[in-house]
Amino acid sequence: MKQLKEILYKTRIEQVIGTTDVSIYDISFDSRNVKLNSLFIAVKGISIDGHFFIDNVIEAGARAIICETMPNQIRDGITYIQVKDSREALAYIASNFYDNPSSQIKLVGITGTNGKTTTASLLHQLFMEMGYRVGLLSTVCNKINNEIFPASHTTPDPIQLNAFLRKMIEAECSHCFMEVSSHAIDQHRITGLHFTGGIFSNITHDHLDYHKTFDAYITAKKKFFDNLSSQAFALSNVDDRNGMVMLQNTKALKYTYSLNRPAEFKAKVVENRISGLQLNVDGVDVWFKLVGQFNAYNILAIYASAVLLGVDKMEVLKVLSSLEAVDGRFEVVKSANGIVAIIDYAHTPDALKNVLSTISSVREGNENIITVVGCGGDRDRKKRPVMASIACEYSAKVVLTSDNPRSEDPETIIQEMLQGVDILSSKKVLNVLNRREAIKTAILLASPGDVILIAGKGHEKYQEVKGVKHPFDDKQIVKEIFEQ
Repeated sequence: MKQLKEILYKTRIEQVIGTTDVSIYDISFDSRNVKLNSLFIAVKGISIDGHFFIDNVIEAGARAIICETMPNQIRDGITYIQVKDSREALAYIASNFYDNPSSQIKLVGITGTNGKTTTASLLHQLFMEMGYRVGLLSTVCNKINNEIFPASHTTPDPIQLNAFLRKMIEAECSHCFMEVSSHAIDQHRITGLHFTGGIFSNITHDHLDYHKTFDAYITAKKKFFDNLSSQAFALSNVDDRNGMVMLQNTKALKYTYSLNRPAEFKAKVVENRISGLQLNVDGVDVWFKLVGQFNAYNILAIYASAVLLGVDKMEVLKVLSSLEAVDGRFEVVKSANGIVAIIDYAHTPDALKNVLSTISSVREGNENIITVVGCGGDRDRKKRPVMASIACEYSAKVVLTSDNPRSEDPETIIQEMLQGVDILSSKKVLNVLNRREAIKTAILLASPGDVILIAGKGHEKYQEVKGVKHPFDDKQIVKEIFEQ
C-alpha cells in the first residue's frame, strides 16, 4: 500500500481533481486487472485506448485515475490526475510504487539489433558461475537466480519490470542483466530506471514497421544512452558505423570494444570452427564454445562489461570459456549419419547473413548449406525479399516456409520473399508452407556432412497463426525427424 501523493514523484501533472491523500493498494494500466483501491493509468495504445475504460475501472473499485484527457463525467470520491504523457507517468509511478528497485541493484541494459539475448543471458550465467546472485530480463525468459519466469516481451511493461526488480532485491540479487528493445525505449517502459551500465551491440535494418525510418530506429536506441547518469558506464561496439553515435551525448563514462579498430577492449579471432572460437582477448588467448565472428563481439561485450563491473579479468575469461550457447542461438543438433542442423533466431537480414557467413567460414570441405527460412507476419515487409536473397547467396538449397504468420496469409509472405530471388537462384528454391514439412524436406535433401540452418524462431516454442499460438519447437522437430 502507498499513498497516492508518494507515487507521483517525477510525473508531469497538468491538473488534479480530488485529493492525492488516498491509499493505493495496486496499480494497473489494464482495465481487466483493476481491483478495489487501485490506481488506473489510462494509456493510449496502438489499437486500444485506456481512456475508454475509465467508467469500467471505477465500477471495479479504482480510487484514482491517471489520464491525458479528463473524462466528461467526474465522479465524487474519485481522484483524477491529468498528465502530459500517460506512458511516462506509468513508468515513474511503477518505479515509485515498488520503492525504486533499480537504484538498489546493479542494472545493466543491452540494446542493439542483434546479440542482446546472448549477451544478457551469458552475463547472467557468468555471474551465477562466479557465485553472485543475479537477475535476467530477456526475450527467452526472465530469471531470478535459477528460478525461471516465462517472457512475453523482450522488455516487460513498467509494472512487471519493477515488480521483477523488487523480487530480485528480495532474493538478494546484486546484479540484473536486461535486454532493452527499441520499442521499450520509445514506449517509456524503461523510463525512471537507474542503470549502472548500458551496452550497444550493433544496429541494422529491423522494426521499421514500427519506427517507420532507420533514423527513428537509431534515435530510439540512442535515447537509452542519452539518459544514462554520469555514474554509469556506456560500452559501445565501434566496429558498427553507429557505435560512436550512441556515445555522442551521454553523460556516462564512455568505453568502446572492437575486433578491428582501436578501443579500450580489443579481441582478435585466431581460429573459428564449428566446435568453437579461439580469441586473443586483451592479449590473452582463450578457447570459447561459441561459434562465429558475431559471437566474438558478444564475448568481448560480456568480458568488457564484467571488467567494468569490477570483476578480475582472468576470472572472467576462465569462466566465460566454459559457457555454452544460449537456447536457440546457433544451437547445433547432429544426426547419427553426420548431418548438422543449426537452430538460430536470426530473423533480420543482418542476423541471417552473419549466421550463414559463419557457417560458410567454418565448413571443413565442400559441405552444402541448406537454409529453411520464413518471415514473420504483421512485421516489416521490406526485409522479406532481402532475407530470401541472402539465403540464396549462401545456400545450395533454400526452403521458404512459414515463420509466425500471425494475421497474414503465409503464402503472401512467401511470395513477397520470392521477389528477392533472381532467375539463376530460383532453381534452388522450394516453397513448403508447412514449417514441419519444410524442416523435413531440408533434412531429406541433405547428405552426411551437410549443414541445415533453420532460421527465424530459435528459442520460441510456438507458432502464431491467426492470433493463436500453437506448440512448435524447431529443435524438438529436428530431433524427432533425425530419430526417424
